[in-house]
Amino acid sequence: MPEKDTDDDRKQKIHELEENPPEKLEDWPEDDSKYETFGGPEGDHSYAEGPEAQLGQSDVRHHEDGSVSVEGEKVDDPDEFKGEPIPGGPTDNESS
Repeated sequence: MPEKDTDDDRKQKIHELEENPPEKLEDWPEDDSKYETFGGPEGDHSYAEGPEAQLGQSDVRHHEDGSVSVEGEKVDDPDEFKGEPIPGGPTDNESS
């Protein structure tokens, strides 16, 4: 029975992949290291304490009809929660 890689072994393999990623899917690892994520775990901080807080409130939801809700309550002005269009994206008027 093959010996399982330790956490450190898997992290080392992923670190090497970050430096020189394979070009073909079949060249990626088939062992437990394929379940490791680039950059490691999400961290020991909450959304509001980490860099994610710069993305805005975590409880804002954008709905298909264009409305926006915060903590389950629809807001009066959805445009207040919308960012600038992504250049070349479907809502970018400059790309037409």
